[in-house]
Amino acid sequence: MQFPPELLNQIGVVLEVTVAVVTALTVAFWISLVIWTFRDIRLRTRDIFAWLLAVVLTLGLGPIGLLLYLLLRPKETLAEVYDRQLEEEALLRDITARRACPSCQTVTEPEWLVCPHCRAELRRTCASCGKPLELSWVICPFCATSVGEGKSSGNGHHAAPVTRTVAPATVTGVEQA
Repeated sequence: MQFPPELLNQIGVVLEVTVAVVTALTVAFWISLVIWTFRDIRLRTRDIFAWLLAVVLTLGLGPIGLLLYLLLRPKETLAEVYDRQLEEEALLRDITARRACPSCQTVTEPEWLVCPHCRAELRRTCASCGKPLELSWVICPFCATSVGEGKSSGNGHHAAPVTRTVAPATVTGVEQA
């Protein structure tokens, strides 16, 4: 059985077009893999050598190179690393902002005047405005009144803060434990 030459010509043209389309799609897919890899590695590192290695790996090996890249790439993007570092800094700032009693090291609140565990004086109140003052302060920052115990001793140096223990309050007719 002999096929007509026109039919064979048309089948040849259809096969050529199909091969050309499949080849174009394959090349486009390959190039898109390289572009995606380049964009992804740029988000994950600033190392130009790593950029080149990832692109050459994907360009040379195609989908297999992409799989190798996915196995070897950094787990976090630079933005994720930055966010994690900000969170860590915020946590450290929060931890360092907490105050501890100088006597028993119990965490105290900024408005507390006395440690509830060991009765050590943490702050005193301003005689003028009643706001809490640090023991080392020589003047109230709220009303500009001099603090009596924090004044300088005449030699230009301020007196060191003294940690005092406040005696328990006594109530008439009640025994303390």
